[in-house]
Amino acid sequence: MAEFVLVPGVWLGSWAWGAVEPHLRAAGHGVHPLTLSGVAEKRDIPAGQQTHVQDILDAVEKPDLHEVVLVGHSYSGIPVGQAAERIGTRLAQVVFVDSNVPTDGESFVSAPYGGLVVEALTANGGYWPVLDAAEFAGHGLTDAQIARMISHGTPHPGTSLTEPAVVSRPLGELPATYIKCLLDGPEPSPEVAALLRSESWRLVEMNTGHWPMFSQPRELAEILLEAAG
Repeated sequence: MAEFVLVPGVWLGSWAWGAVEPHLRAAGHGVHPLTLSGVAEKRDIPAGQQTHVQDILDAVEKPDLHEVVLVGHSYSGIPVGQAAERIGTRLAQVVFVDSNVPTDGESFVSAPYGGLVVEALTANGGYWPVLDAAEFAGHGLTDAQIARMISHGTPHPGTSLTEPAVVSRPLGELPATYIKCLLDGPEPSPEVAALLRSESWRLVEMNTGHWPMFSQPRELAEILLEAAG
């Protein structure tokens, strides 16, 4: 039995995995959706990126989980990648869902679009507000799904986006699956493409947008189950 630790990206809490969870549980696995500090029901907790790394470590170590499949979506690939190298033999697989990956000394805003994020943080008291509905268009989402993301989403703490990652071993050594959502761009980032040259990494493509836990939850669950072995 695998233990899936599901970590959402910016603005989202553990609720984001609600349509994926039943498929994993039905296959007999443990499922542990996580809300990171600073968002959703934990919105009042101050949070930097290393806070999020610790959130993930605590979700694995406090309940003494083994055969862990760490799943990180979007931004959370950065803390998930750092946590994955720190849980040692507990890790079975790490799955990056259309996500960023950590680079030592770099942050989420080091990406090409980082300047726009920094502008948003400056204009909104150090938080990245949830996008307008139009920004979610073209990702295979229904109007109801977009409305739910906006109504349930919470501004994301900027410190977690600007704090640099701490990576102590080559990320390519981890057993990893990278899921590329094609409606969000046909090719992985250069950093991911380099990691995919590792024998322990594999690429899986989904013909949907950046939020497959909403647009294609069953298909996403099937990929996660395959990654778990």
